[in-house]
Amino acid sequence: MPVFPAGTKSLVSKYCTPEVFEANKGKCDKAGVPFEQMILSGCQNVDSGIGVYAGSHDAYTTFNNLFEPIINDYHGHAADATHISNMNHEELECPDFPDDEKEMIISTRIRVGRNLADFPLGPGISKE
Repeated sequence: MPVFPAGTKSLVSKYCTPEVFEANKGKCDKAGVPFEQMILSGCQNVDSGIGVYAGSHDAYTTFNNLFEPIINDYHGHAADATHISNMNHEELECPDFPDDEKEMIISTRIRVGRNLADFPLGPGISKE
């Protein structure tokens, strides 16, 4: 069981309780990524906001006793909630920026990250 220093505020330190750790230690997801590898970053970088990285899509199911409360806490998205996509840009609700803030914006970008089906995510990536 990792020991987090007093004052650690990461979500992994909040939700990786002794019970959750004991239930998951030594287990791997379907991509072969160990639970301990998924929480390693948050154990080493105690200033992390979240501190856990899924090894594959399967990790969200296999280790749902850790991932579900973190996702709900961070995103406010419960396990039984549904996501509604609306790609109509005319329906965006964007408040106007004050003039002094508008002047600071030179460019913007949108990043969307996806994985390829059946390939592991970050903690499970290897040359193979």
